[in-house]
Amino acid sequence: MVDPETGITVPMKDGKPCRVCTDFKTWSKIEKQKSKATTEESAKSSTAAAATTESTSKTANDQPKISEEEWRRKNCPADVESLGNATWTLLHTMAAYYPDRPAPSQMESMKTFISSFSEHYPCWYCKEDFKKAIEKEPVKVGSRKKLSEWLCRRHNEVNAKLGKEQFDCTKVLERWLNGPPDGRCD
Repeated sequence: MVDPETGITVPMKDGKPCRVCTDFKTWSKIEKQKSKATTEESAKSSTAAAATTESTSKTANDQPKISEEEWRRKNCPADVESLGNATWTLLHTMAAYYPDRPAPSQMESMKTFISSFSEHYPCWYCKEDFKKAIEKEPVKVGSRKKLSEWLCRRHNEVNAKLGKEQFDCTKVLERWLNGPPDGRCD
Protein backbone atom coordinates (compact mmCIF):
# COMPACT_ATOMS: atom_id res chain seq x y z
CA MET A 1 0.00 0.00 0.00
CA VAL A 2 1.23 3.51 -0.80
CA ASP A 3 0.36 6.46 1.43
CA PRO A 4 -1.39 8.86 -1.01
CA GLU A 5 -0.16 11.96 0.85
CA THR A 6 3.53 11.08 1.17
CA GLY A 7 4.01 8.49 -1.58
CA ILE A 8 5.77 6.25 0.95
CA THR A 9 5.21 2.52 0.65
CA VAL A 10 3.59 1.22 3.82
CA PRO A 11 4.74 -2.30 4.75
CA MET A 12 1.76 -4.63 5.10
CA LYS A 13 1.44 -7.95 6.88
CA ASP A 14 -1.72 -10.07 6.84
CA GLY A 15 -3.61 -7.23 5.13
CA LYS A 16 -2.77 -4.68 7.83
CA PRO A 17 -0.03 -2.06 8.10
CA CYS A 18 2.90 -3.36 10.14
CA ARG A 19 2.74 -1.25 13.31
CA VAL A 20 6.44 -1.59 14.23
CA CYS A 21 7.45 -1.02 10.57
CA THR A 22 5.51 2.24 10.17
CA ASP A 23 5.56 5.56 12.01
CA PHE A 24 2.60 6.20 14.30
CA LYS A 25 1.05 9.01 12.23
CA THR A 26 0.92 6.91 9.04
CA TRP A 27 -0.30 3.81 10.88
CA SER A 28 -2.96 5.83 12.70
CA LYS A 29 -4.11 7.49 9.46
CA ILE A 30 -4.50 4.12 7.72
CA GLU A 31 -6.38 2.68 10.67
CA LYS A 32 -8.69 5.72 10.71
CA GLN A 33 -9.38 5.33 6.98
CA LYS A 34 -10.31 1.70 7.54
CA SER A 35 -12.63 2.59 10.41
CA LYS A 36 -14.60 5.11 8.32
CA ALA A 37 -16.73 2.31 6.89
CA THR A 38 -19.87 3.90 8.29
CA THR A 39 -20.67 7.37 9.58
CA GLU A 40 -21.78 5.91 12.89
CA GLU A 41 -18.48 4.12 13.42
CA SER A 42 -16.65 7.34 12.59
CA ALA A 43 -18.66 9.29 15.13
CA LYS A 44 -18.04 6.65 17.80
CA SER A 45 -14.30 6.76 17.04
CA SER A 46 -14.12 10.53 17.37
CA THR A 47 -16.12 10.53 20.59
CA ALA A 48 -14.02 7.74 22.10
CA ALA A 49 -10.77 9.43 21.07
CA ALA A 50 -11.86 12.73 22.61
CA ALA A 51 -12.93 10.99 25.81
CA THR A 52 -9.64 9.10 25.99
CA THR A 53 -7.59 12.25 25.46
CA GLU A 54 -9.63 14.15 28.03
CA SER A 55 -9.56 11.39 30.63
CA THR A 56 -5.84 10.74 30.25
CA SER A 57 -4.65 14.32 30.15
CA LYS A 58 -4.61 14.55 33.96
CA THR A 59 -3.11 12.08 36.38
CA ALA A 60 -4.74 10.75 39.54
CA ASN A 61 -2.90 13.41 41.56
CA ASP A 62 -4.39 16.15 39.34
CA GLN A 63 -0.98 16.96 37.90
CA PRO A 64 -0.67 19.22 34.84
CA LYS A 65 -1.96 17.96 31.52
CA ILE A 66 0.43 16.15 29.22
CA SER A 67 0.29 16.38 25.45
CA GLU A 68 -1.38 13.64 23.46
CA GLU A 69 1.98 12.88 21.86
CA GLU A 70 3.61 12.46 25.30
CA TRP A 71 0.75 10.24 26.45
CA ARG A 72 1.11 8.06 23.34
CA ARG A 73 4.88 7.80 23.79
CA LYS A 74 4.41 6.51 27.33
CA ASN A 75 1.35 4.29 26.80
CA CYS A 76 1.13 3.02 23.21
CA PRO A 77 3.06 0.22 21.49
CA ALA A 78 6.25 1.28 19.72
CA ASP A 79 6.16 2.51 16.14
CA VAL A 80 9.12 2.21 13.77
CA GLU A 81 10.66 5.51 14.94
CA SER A 82 10.50 4.87 18.69
CA LEU A 83 11.55 1.25 18.20
CA GLY A 84 14.48 2.31 16.01
CA ASN A 85 15.64 4.98 18.47
CA ALA A 86 15.46 2.57 21.40
CA THR A 87 17.21 -0.15 19.40
CA TRP A 88 20.13 2.02 18.31
CA THR A 89 20.51 3.40 21.84
CA LEU A 90 20.70 -0.13 23.25
CA LEU A 91 23.08 -1.46 20.59
CA HIS A 92 25.44 1.53 20.63
CA THR A 93 25.54 1.56 24.43
CA MET A 94 26.26 -2.17 24.56
CA ALA A 95 29.10 -1.68 22.07
CA ALA A 96 30.48 1.31 24.02
CA TYR A 97 30.70 -0.78 27.19
CA TYR A 98 32.05 -3.87 25.43
CA PRO A 99 35.60 -4.72 26.59
CA ASP A 100 38.65 -3.26 24.85
CA ARG A 101 40.15 -6.76 24.95
CA PRO A 102 37.24 -9.20 25.11
CA ALA A 103 37.74 -12.80 26.16
CA PRO A 104 36.89 -15.45 23.54
CA SER A 105 33.65 -16.21 25.41
CA GLN A 106 32.65 -12.51 25.26
CA MET A 107 33.34 -12.36 21.53
CA GLU A 108 31.26 -15.48 20.93
CA SER A 109 28.48 -14.17 23.15
CA MET A 110 28.32 -10.86 21.25
CA LYS A 111 28.24 -12.65 17.87
CA THR A 112 25.42 -14.83 19.16
CA PHE A 113 23.54 -11.82 20.51
CA ILE A 114 23.74 -9.90 17.22
CA SER A 115 22.71 -12.98 15.25
CA SER A 116 19.79 -13.73 17.57
CA PHE A 117 18.78 -10.09 17.64
CA SER A 118 18.61 -10.03 13.85
CA GLU A 119 16.32 -13.08 13.92
CA HIS A 120 13.83 -11.65 16.39
CA TYR A 121 13.58 -7.95 15.52
CA PRO A 122 9.86 -7.10 15.25
CA CYS A 123 10.03 -4.93 12.10
CA TRP A 124 10.31 -7.63 9.43
CA TYR A 125 11.83 -5.52 6.65
CA CYS A 126 14.29 -3.88 9.09
CA LYS A 127 15.23 -7.38 10.23
CA GLU A 128 15.85 -8.57 6.67
CA ASP A 129 18.01 -5.53 5.87
CA PHE A 130 20.06 -6.05 9.04
CA LYS A 131 20.57 -9.75 8.26
CA LYS A 132 21.78 -8.86 4.75
CA ALA A 133 24.18 -6.28 6.20
CA ILE A 134 25.60 -8.90 8.59
CA GLU A 135 26.08 -11.34 5.70
CA LYS A 136 27.86 -8.67 3.67
CA GLU A 137 30.09 -7.56 6.57
CA PRO A 138 30.04 -9.90 9.59
CA VAL A 139 30.05 -8.34 13.05
CA LYS A 140 33.48 -7.24 14.30
CA VAL A 141 33.92 -8.31 17.92
CA GLY A 142 37.69 -8.05 18.40
CA SER A 143 37.48 -4.88 20.53
CA ARG A 144 35.19 -2.11 21.75
CA LYS A 145 36.37 0.16 18.95
CA LYS A 146 35.84 -2.47 16.22
CA LEU A 147 32.35 -3.36 17.44
CA SER A 148 31.34 0.28 17.91
CA GLU A 149 32.56 1.30 14.45
CA TRP A 150 30.96 -1.76 12.81
CA LEU A 151 27.64 -0.87 14.42
CA CYS A 152 28.04 2.77 13.43
CA ARG A 153 28.46 1.72 9.78
CA ARG A 154 25.26 -0.36 10.00
CA HIS A 155 23.44 2.62 11.52
CA ASN A 156 24.75 4.90 8.77
CA GLU A 157 23.46 2.45 6.14
CA VAL A 158 19.99 2.76 7.66
CA ASN A 159 20.33 6.55 7.89
CA ALA A 160 21.26 6.68 4.18
CA LYS A 161 18.12 4.70 3.28
CA LEU A 162 16.04 7.14 5.33
CA GLY A 163 17.72 10.22 3.86
CA LYS A 164 19.22 11.13 7.23
CA GLU A 165 22.61 12.62 8.00
CA GLN A 166 25.61 10.29 8.34
CA PHE A 167 27.36 10.08 11.70
CA ASP A 168 31.15 10.43 11.91
CA CYS A 169 32.07 6.95 13.15
CA THR A 170 35.40 8.19 14.52
CA LYS A 171 33.30 9.94 17.21
CA VAL A 172 31.16 6.95 18.16
CA LEU A 173 32.77 6.45 21.59
CA GLU A 174 32.52 10.16 22.30
CA ARG A 175 28.79 9.95 21.59
CA TRP A 176 28.00 6.71 23.42
CA LEU A 177 30.64 6.37 26.15
CA ASN A 178 32.57 9.49 27.09
CA GLY A 179 30.33 12.39 26.08
CA PRO A 180 31.55 15.58 24.39
CA PRO A 181 34.93 17.02 25.43
CA ASP A 182 33.31 20.19 26.79
CA GLY A 183 31.74 18.21 29.65
CA ARG A 184 28.10 19.03 28.84
CA CYS A 185 27.08 15.46 29.71
CA ASP A 186 28.99 15.28 33.01
